[in-house]
Amino acid sequence: MKNYIEKSMTFAEYLKLIDELLLDGKTTGEIQSEMMFHYAKLNRQRMKRLEKTVKLNDSINEKARSVQQKMIWLILTEGWCGDAAQNISVIEKIAAESPNIETHYLLRDENLELMDKYLTFNARSIPKLICLNAETLEEIGNWGPRPKAAMDYFFEMKTQGLEKPQMMENMQRWYLQDDEHSIQNEFESLLDDWSSKSVTAKVG
Repeated sequence: MKNYIEKSMTFAEYLKLIDELLLDGKTTGEIQSEMMFHYAKLNRQRMKRLEKTVKLNDSINEKARSVQQKMIWLILTEGWCGDAAQNISVIEKIAAESPNIETHYLLRDENLELMDKYLTFNARSIPKLICLNAETLEEIGNWGPRPKAAMDYFFEMKTQGLEKPQMMENMQRWYLQDDEHSIQNEFESLLDDWSSKSVTAKVG
């Protein structure tokens, strides 16, 4: 994992890359089209809104601040991805509460060898977070691309045979109604799990 960490971006660098590409009418990834640019622009607006409006609950704040083991969260993403836009802003806020959690960002399409180790039902779904012990770089867990409730809703729509544009629109409505509660609740449990595994890995 060391080589991936070395070529990764900080959150600020990731946002800067997206913004610079948008100024040129582009997005991340090899596929460049008016539609992909539209998605990227819309998602950047969502991220700006979330950066201002997301409020972490007291419970997840306390859980993040109590993390004692140093972790690296390696996150695969792309600027055009709606799920990434909705979830990464929350993930970054959670990580920012702990001096022991460090986030690193990689573009999915430039790191397919890594991405293909973390497929979701054979799909390269993002965002994908890989949690590593910062000292040993051993994997202690992963998460993504959506909270479980969102995944359940996604597959329900898929079973109903809805077209992709309608599914994407419905997913954004789901995120708005959920108000980032699901992801915060999941990460409370994950922080407990990952902290205990990180300690075990260090002792081992």
